[in-house]
Amino acid sequence: MATVKLSFSPAPVHVRTARLVGVAVARRAGVREELLDEVRLAIGEACTRAVALHRQYGVPEPVLVEMSDTGAYAVRVVDRAPIEAGLGLAALNADQLANESLDEDDLTTGVGFALLAGFVEDLQVRPVEDGIGTEVRMVWPVGR
Repeated sequence: MATVKLSFSPAPVHVRTARLVGVAVARRAGVREELLDEVRLAIGEACTRAVALHRQYGVPEPVLVEMSDTGAYAVRVVDRAPIEAGLGLAALNADQLANESLDEDDLTTGVGFALLAGFVEDLQVRPVEDGIGTEVRMVWPVGR
């Protein structure tokens, strides 16, 4: 398997599907059984964050989720909300995200990042290449 791509309209009902697909792909990729709950929660949190931003900013484009097992199990969740909606982040890793100070206006994105940092050791958040949106990249080890 190389890459599985999933895109869905920004509706909360589709987050469950993304979680189910993500865990099925993780299991097939060789992620250890004891990490699958973390995978499920992290994908759900990242997708929920993306859906909330799309809805808050009226972004009709679909949320993109890409899952790949090249060397490790990597999941990318891409939203198309304005960059300032994603806390105006440059590239940050899990340690930096866990230590970010949050103000009350950033509950949608900030709390989501704090939760993700607790679920995923290898976590990166960065603006997408074209400058519109945020990419949340999560990686878990696989045992083949």
